Amino acid sequence: MAKLPETSPAAGLLPLTHGGLTLSEGPARRMWMIQPYPGREAGLDAALRDAHGIGFPEPSRSTGQRGGRLIWAGRAQALWIGTADPAPGLAQHAALTDQSDAWAFLKLEGAGAEAALARLTPLDLHPSVFKRGHAARAPLGHMSAILHRRSAALELFVFRSMARTAVHEIGVAMRSLAARAAV
Repeated sequence: MAKLPETSPAAGLLPLTHGGLTLSEGPARRMWMIQPYPGREAGLDAALRDAHGIGFPEPSRSTGQRGGRLIWAGRAQALWIGTADPAPGLAQHAALTDQSDAWAFLKLEGAGAEAALARLTPLDLHPSVFKRGHAARAPLGHMSAILHRRSAALELFVFRSMARTAVHEIGVAMRSLAARAAV
C-alpha cells in the first residue's frame, strides 16, 4: 500500500510578505463543525460550558479560551478549533463533523490587512467595525470563506481545495498595495 505524505493545505506557498503585510498558515489544529439539533440549542450551550467553559457563539461572533474556540460559521453552525476534539457528550445535542482536513487556516497580519482584503470581500473589516471576536462567512474573491478577527491579525478559513487560489488572490492584493505605497 502506498504511503501518502501528510502536507498542510498551503505547503510550499507560505509565508508570503509584501510591503508590511505577511500571509502565513495558521498552526495545525483540530477542526469540527458543530450544528445543534433543532430544539437542543440550550442543551448544547450548557454542555459546551460544562465540558469546555465556553458557550455556543452568537451570530457573527466567536467564543473561546485556552484549548479551544468556537467561530460562528453560518446559521446554526460553528467551527470548533482546538488542540483537542470537542467532548463526545456534545453529540447528543449536535451533529459533530470532523473538518480537520477540510479547511486551510490562513493569517493576514500587518498594517493594511483590511485594505488588501477589501479588494476581495464586500465586508467592512476596519477594526472599529469588525472587532476582536467578530466572525463572518462571506465571499473572498470567488471563494467562500470564514473571516475572524482574533487580535490584530485576520484569520481566514477557506476550503482546502481553494488554498492555492486564496494564497494567489490575497498575494495579488498584497502586491498591489505594496506597489501603490512605493509610488
